[in-house]
Amino acid sequence: MENYFSIQDIDSLSNWIDEATAMKKKPLANKTLGIDKTIGLLFFNPSLRTRLSTQKAALNLGMNVIVMNFTGEGWSLEYGDGTIMDQGNSEHVKEAAQVVSQYCDVLAIRAFAKLENREEDYSEKVLKNFIKYTTIPVVNMESATGHPLQALTDAITIAEYRKTDKPKVVLSWAPHPKALPQAVANSFVEMMQRTDAHFVITHPVGFELASQITKEVPIDYNQENAFKDADFIYVKNWSSYADYGKTLEDNSWRITDEKMKLTNNAKFMHCLPVRRNVVVDDIVIDSENSIVIEQANNRTYAAQLVLKKILESK
Repeated sequence: MENYFSIQDIDSLSNWIDEATAMKKKPLANKTLGIDKTIGLLFFNPSLRTRLSTQKAALNLGMNVIVMNFTGEGWSLEYGDGTIMDQGNSEHVKEAAQVVSQYCDVLAIRAFAKLENREEDYSEKVLKNFIKYTTIPVVNMESATGHPLQALTDAITIAEYRKTDKPKVVLSWAPHPKALPQAVANSFVEMMQRTDAHFVITHPVGFELASQITKEVPIDYNQENAFKDADFIYVKNWSSYADYGKTLEDNSWRITDEKMKLTNNAKFMHCLPVRRNVVVDDIVIDSENSIVIEQANNRTYAAQLVLKKILESK
């Protein structure tokens, strides 16, 4: 595998899930695969689970790890061609990417959407420019429009907890005090389109995700109706795609115990971090049906599987 940019880079999701499940039982089985190999982790945004799980995954494979936070440690980068760099940006991605390629064997990058210009965000200029100018594999640790490590994690988690061959899975929008990107929701939708499940998206009118991503996935604007008989409730806020970057504070969409009782004793999922009693009530996230901690644990094995695939192909 050359790069891990999106869910589309997975050749067989079912095989990957099986391999990750086996890896979880013996996480150090490939401890020598990454000996004398170095992964560079570049963060343009904050991280907890992504940073620690990817670092642990690399260590499980015997890799060396270099971490750099561009928000306070790196030069501000320029991405445009032919730009006269007499303003704020100090270094061009052309040089930065080639230099990093000399220091590392694999590069992983996290760069959120700015939610100011939809065309710019959906062009994925940070990830795609690094892929263009590096000479090493690049892993997407969450970009402006996707979070394929999280989506792979979610697929692993659902496979672990599913009780039927075709569970009902609901992706539900929830309120949030600040505008958030569509990345997690986008990749979850793409992942669910490759699984055998009854999948439904529920959100307020005006918060439809990009149609080129959702395609024929059914949308129910009535959250309580969507929750009926669900086996998994996956919750995430995202800002508007149509009215780009706009958010909505609608407390009626918060996940409550009453709403969860409409489900088929559904498991509650969230990528974390989560704002308690804004996105979801304490009683829900602290319940025995909440699998957010187990879900977070699987972040390591999703990242480890991706790195293993890359190292094996080098």
